[in-house]
Amino acid sequence: MKPVWFVLILALLPHATAAGEAASSELIGVSWKLVKIAYSDDTIYKPDDPTKYTFTFQDETQVAVRIDCNRGYGTWKSSAPGKLEFGPMTITQAMCPPGSLSGLVMGDLPNFRSYVLRNGKLFLALMADGGIYEFELLTQ
Repeated sequence: MKPVWFVLILALLPHATAAGEAASSELIGVSWKLVKIAYSDDTIYKPDDPTKYTFTFQDETQVAVRIDCNRGYGTWKSSAPGKLEFGPMTITQAMCPPGSLSGLVMGDLPNFRSYVLRNGKLFLALMADGGIYEFELLTQ
């Protein structure tokens, strides 16, 4: 059984923004740090240091990522309000320390399909109700 908050977030996805097609512009120039991964089977992961897992949407097509001890760049697109997909990424392949969430995050990158911006947080949803990644603004 999915937790109530998970169902509520998914219910909000089609209504994620009122800004119309320019909604994805809210992501551009912003860096986000990972706070929590919540999978639909109720498994929850929290990074030991959220700043080790960051996404920076540099412009309309480019994203820079830090995934624990690895860094990379790739593409992203938003074909409609609330929709988001990552394209090809070039990411270093260093072996991160035990307890790292790098394998989970790298494995999930091709499976993101939508986003919600709510109360200063970014929620990325995996396809097929697979889970939700919760991010907060990364302050420098």
